[in-house]
Amino acid sequence: MQGGKALTGAQSLATRIAALEDQEAIRDLLARYGPLADAGDCAGAAALWTEDGVYKVGGFGEYRGQSAIRTLLEGENHQSLIHGGAAHILSPPVIALEGDRATARNHSVVFRKAGELWEAHRASANLWHLVRTEEGWRIARRVNRLLDGSTDARALIGGQRPA
Repeated sequence: MQGGKALTGAQSLATRIAALEDQEAIRDLLARYGPLADAGDCAGAAALWTEDGVYKVGGFGEYRGQSAIRTLLEGENHQSLIHGGAAHILSPPVIALEGDRATARNHSVVFRKAGELWEAHRASANLWHLVRTEEGWRIARRVNRLLDGSTDARALIGGQRPA
């Protein structure tokens, strides 16, 4: 599906294949975030964004540019989380392609080790704004809102209004 619409036989095979390839590239891009964050590869995780990309993290503020995003991940909050045992898990995204731009929505859950058990530490809604660059798809903006029952978080994950 492209932009919520089924690809039809009226579209050329090349167009349909290109859309599928774009969707797969976006899925791969988003799937890389969790393992990079958990491994402590802050530079690698920040490089998923465009040079001037934005990461708006529920409860932590807004970070502009790869350098600021890297600094966030190198910070004490994130480092203590991953050194204590953590797993950033993202659900499969719902992707809407619009030429060289796209949006994706998904859930993310951060688990952390608590003694011998694992507990859900954060559950969030995510809206990703993506752009095609010379290096491939990159994140232009990620909005992450805690699923705390708020209207804003429910609207974001439901695609009812842009963030």
